[in-house]
Amino acid sequence: MAEVGIRRATIEDVPACARVISTWMEETDWMPPELPQDELEALIREAFPAREIWVAGDPVDCYMSVDPEAGKVGALYCLRTGEGIGKRLLDKAKEGRQSLWLTTHEPNRDGQRFYRREGFVETGRLPPEPPETLPVIRMEWHA
Repeated sequence: MAEVGIRRATIEDVPACARVISTWMEETDWMPPELPQDELEALIREAFPAREIWVAGDPVDCYMSVDPEAGKVGALYCLRTGEGIGKRLLDKAKEGRQSLWLTTHEPNRDGQRFYRREGFVETGRLPPEPPETLPVIRMEWHA
């Protein structure tokens, strides 16, 4: 299997990033639909200048957004799992940083296992912030 390339996203990748999230929500049985794809696209486009956004796949099927000011992984969605792409994306986020934090949906047991394997530890639980409807778990990584 050829290694999937990871690259910095361009503004032209924004619709694909929104599609990745939208598809993930549709395919995840515990995830209620929270925002339509066009609203996701608008949010990503608005945040784009202030974020480090990475994508993988051709067509794009994995997406990560990092807020460098807050040291927060704001999004990590992979439509293909078990191929190491999520790990490689997180490794990109860790480069040059001493710490990161993120939130993951409380029902996302697979995601929590993945983040723990990558060195993140649970530091709290938070109620949902609209438009989200599910509680989240805050996790942190320190080098």
